[in-house]
Amino acid sequence: MTRQQVNIRRKKKYVVITAIFTIVLLCVIGCAVYVNDYYHAEETAVQAMAADDHVTVRTAEDGTLLFLPDDPQTGLIFYPGGKVERTAYAPLMRACAERGILCVLLKMPWNLAVLDMNAADGIAEQFPDIDAWYIGGHSLSGAMAANYAAGHSGEFEGLILLAAYSTKDLSGSDLAVLSIYGSEDDVLNMEKYEANRDHLPADAIEVVIEGGCHAGFGAYGPQDGDGTPSISGKEQIERTAAEIQDLMKEVSQ
Repeated sequence: MTRQQVNIRRKKKYVVITAIFTIVLLCVIGCAVYVNDYYHAEETAVQAMAADDHVTVRTAEDGTLLFLPDDPQTGLIFYPGGKVERTAYAPLMRACAERGILCVLLKMPWNLAVLDMNAADGIAEQFPDIDAWYIGGHSLSGAMAANYAAGHSGEFEGLILLAAYSTKDLSGSDLAVLSIYGSEDDVLNMEKYEANRDHLPADAIEVVIEGGCHAGFGAYGPQDGDGTPSISGKEQIERTAAEIQDLMKEVSQ
C-alpha cells in the first residue's frame, strides 16, 4: 500500500469518526433540551406543600413527597404527568390528604414516569398501618400506573386514571377503576381512550368534569394544545379529590 493510499484511508477513517461523534453529540444535546423542557409548578403548588394541623408534608431522601393526614386508613401512590414538575400535583395530593388519604407523590427521572414505571416498588411496605392502597397517575403517567397495576393487581384495591387510559388488559382484575377527564380536554387522545376502554373492568367508573381541561389536575399553567377551561383549577382539583374519596368509601363498604 502506497503512502498516498494510507493517507486517504486515514482521512476516510477520520471523517467517519468525526461524523459519528457529531451525531452522538447532537443526540445528547437533543435529549438534554427535551428533558429540561417541562412544565413548572405554580405558586399555588408551593403553598399546598405547607404543613398544618391536619396534614403533614414530608420529602423523602429520593425526592418522594408524602402528604400525611391524621390516622389515615387508605393510601394513594401517584405518578405525576409526563414532563410536569411533580410538585404541580401538590394541591391535588393535599386535597386528598385532607379527606384522610395518605398520598405518595413520586419523583420520576427527568419528570418522565416511562423511565421508572416501577417507582411504586416498596412504597406500601413503608406504611404497614394502611389497610388499602390505590395507584394512579395523570396523562401518560396514568398509563404507566396502569401498567404497574397490571403486574401488581393483588397489591391494590383500585386504579385512578386522570385524563389517561390503560394499554394493559385489566378487564379480568378485581381493581376498582376510576377514570376522570375534563370536558374541555384537547390533549387526551379520545380515539385511543375509546379503543382502550375494554381494557378496564366492566364496572369501571367514568367521570367527566364539565368545564375541566387536561392541565386542570395539576397546578402548572396552560398546556400546549389543551382546551380552554370554564372552571378554575382549584374547582377541578376539589372535584377530583371528592370523586377519589367517594370511590374509596364505596370500595371499603
